[in-house]
Amino acid sequence: MATGQAAKAARTVVITGVPDGLLHDDVMTDVLMIHFQMSKNNGGDVEEVIYPTKQKGVAYVTFEDQEVVERVLKKDEHRLEDKRLSRYYPLTVTRYCEHVFSSVTSVLNMSVFKDQFVLEDLIEELKKKSSAALSFGPLQSNGHVSVQGSFPAIKLLRDFLLLKAKSLSEKDKGEVPTSHQRPRRRLQQPRLTTETSHFVHGAGEKQVVVLDTDIYHYMKKFYPRTFLGNDDVAVSNMTDGDITMVYIENAGSRSNAEQVLGVKEEIENQSLKLHHVLRKERIYFEEQSGDKQRYKRVCKSLNPHHPHVLAIPYDTHIDVIGNSSEIFEFVKALSNKIQSPLQTK
Repeated sequence: MATGQAAKAARTVVITGVPDGLLHDDVMTDVLMIHFQMSKNNGGDVEEVIYPTKQKGVAYVTFEDQEVVERVLKKDEHRLEDKRLSRYYPLTVTRYCEHVFSSVTSVLNMSVFKDQFVLEDLIEELKKKSSAALSFGPLQSNGHVSVQGSFPAIKLLRDFLLLKAKSLSEKDKGEVPTSHQRPRRRLQQPRLTTETSHFVHGAGEKQVVVLDTDIYHYMKKFYPRTFLGNDDVAVSNMTDGDITMVYIENAGSRSNAEQVLGVKEEIENQSLKLHHVLRKERIYFEEQSGDKQRYKRVCKSLNPHHPHVLAIPYDTHIDVIGNSSEIFEFVKALSNKIQSPLQTK
């Protein structure tokens, strides 16, 4: 059965950017099926379309032939067009087994740029750079904006903002402030504030690695030495939803730039390996009293039999992280134990 699941996964692609709430779910499923059956989209016979899913704007399409998957992935741009839609919607298509999580969400604090940029202009610039890879929420009054998309796309966005702020810092070194400068400048007239300097502290004294939070938890559990550092290098982290920033800095009395870079490279290499082999299943609790504790007890009892699976309990669900075959076996065993009438304690 596990082999069958693996074969199906190889014929499945992940679709992100599906417009949410515009059409009835059954109708949107039909629109997606038509799109991926059309020859102009490099499509072919579709076995199954799963929509909606647990993640907003995400669908899974399984083809009858794996060769169609390769053709669909080679197409430069997928535009979802249908007479039932008022306009076309760009879709992002990725291989099901390539990414740990098809979509993550991060909240960016853009207020640190408010004294240099008109924030609306900066966000428009970010939208153009990310094309259809990221979905931006509305800019809040406190300068926060929610961004959703693939982990690599969000990582690139974070790196871009860090570089932009760093360039402002370097440009600002020779600038002499005057009392007549305007507080909010256009994009071509930036000034760096103390708050922004703190935001990009990692660009100079610290090295920064942006990780998917679930991969960070997995590494923390199974590869703890990666984050230990040593007497000369300190490693710390800050988690913001689906994204975790890991900071590596000199902790000794002398400069240890090479050691800092060495720890950073080790974290990056390990996270990259895991990013290509891990996947996640989310199991929601049933609406019964004590259900959360019951799931936690069952997961704990399964740990010795599935030593490479990480189960993270939350208020409404449990995230199970591991490779495909281990996840399949763990979730199957969990389901059997939860449904067993003997599992009452």
